[in-house]
Amino acid sequence: MTSEADPESGLEPDPKPGPSSDPDRGGSGHRLERLVRQVQAQARVPALAVALHRADRPLWTCQVGGTGNDTALGPRSRFRIGSVTKTFTSVLVLQCRDDGLLDLDDPLGRHLGLPAHGELTVRRLLSHTAGLQREPYGDVWDTLRAPQVDELIADLVRVERVLPTGRRYHYSNLGMALLGRLVGALRGGTWAEVLADRVLTPLGLADTSVDPGPQAVTGFLVDAYSDEAHPEPPTDFGAVGPAAQLWSTATDMARWAAFLADPGALDPAGAVLAPATLDEMRWPVTTTDETVWKAGFGLGLILVPYPDRVVHVGHDGAMPGFLAGVYGRRGGDGTAGAMGCAVLASSGTAAEVSELPHRLLAAAAEHDPAEIPPWRPGPGAPGSLRGVLGRWWGEGFEYVFSWHEGTLRARGADDPVGRPPAVFAPIPESPDVFRTVAGREVGELLRLTRGTDGTVVALHWATYRFTRHQETFDRYDFRA
Repeated sequence: MTSEADPESGLEPDPKPGPSSDPDRGGSGHRLERLVRQVQAQARVPALAVALHRADRPLWTCQVGGTGNDTALGPRSRFRIGSVTKTFTSVLVLQCRDDGLLDLDDPLGRHLGLPAHGELTVRRLLSHTAGLQREPYGDVWDTLRAPQVDELIADLVRVERVLPTGRRYHYSNLGMALLGRLVGALRGGTWAEVLADRVLTPLGLADTSVDPGPQAVTGFLVDAYSDEAHPEPPTDFGAVGPAAQLWSTATDMARWAAFLADPGALDPAGAVLAPATLDEMRWPVTTTDETVWKAGFGLGLILVPYPDRVVHVGHDGAMPGFLAGVYGRRGGDGTAGAMGCAVLASSGTAAEVSELPHRLLAAAAEHDPAEIPPWRPGPGAPGSLRGVLGRWWGEGFEYVFSWHEGTLRARGADDPVGRPPAVFAPIPESPDVFRTVAGREVGELLRLTRGTDGTVVALHWATYRFTRHQETFDRYDFRA
């Protein structure tokens, strides 16, 4: 087990350990290591590599087992990450949108010459709601021969749309492969070239690539009724690479998970993607199971909700001989900034691996919580807004308007502590009009109405009237 920053990353090192940032403080590191070792032993995983990234502690890593070849298992051992690759392709697509190269509601055929299914939109393919069949045409998993780009495109005439577009979630490797082709066409290169240039290099993910490299771990099928481990054959996914091709280390993937959860901490200039765009990707578009709402899907990202407004965001991966879980943690008491966990395994059958990143993130937040920053006094509200502060009534319910951190805010009087407030931003050309930029009624306007003496006598938020006292809809008179 190690707990040190990667000196090869080319970026600023993680925080150095100190009196309040020791990853083993209170036995937290030992607790995490024990969880890892339990899964490796009980699920019979030949090699298990784990990393936990957070802004306020040194990087924590743990490796258990052996590679199955003549290389030693360590922090730079590479595993196949399977469908975690889709998160990278999705970020590349959103980069194209932010750069004005496409609109998410564009049909794919607007940008690619396709013999069929060109009417499917970028947004639907990202969220797996396009209804496109799961795999390319043919028995890919029998032959382990993936099509090349020309073959993939030509075979679209034989591909089914198995569900009406927008009907429900239906996972599609083929859909993500087409998005990878789209990115390459728009940027003038291959998907792999664009990925390296626009994501891997800027974020310092030096051990992530389309090729296994010399430190690759061997993937296995572990026999169900004996201790024998059968090596799986190596595979190259060709044109389906944007859905599942990448190899990486737990260290790189923990950093990637942290970026998906808290991009501003790892990419403060927004060179890879603006934080607001990651917010958009993390918004749930659909559930993955209509009867058990345990997970949702955004734009290329899996969203796993937990109590107390905690969400884990990322993706799982599965390829012959490998399983991966890569998730960042957002929200909740104890969650640190830039908190991400990666679990990479050299077994294709160890189902327990899929829960381990979630267990480790929860354990780290509970047993080694982020420090609570002290409150400090700040400036008060501008004179023109002081009359807005306090309690107002709208639709029969009470709200509290306040001024914190330089912004006007509002909360329901009975809101639970963890629910974020609505936040308002002024509209410069209209002094008494604000735009809701976060929280309840985001996007809607807040208008202040003043009496003849300049006092604020009413608010209209999303056109609903707010008054200082509880009133029926017909009792308010602006002249009062």
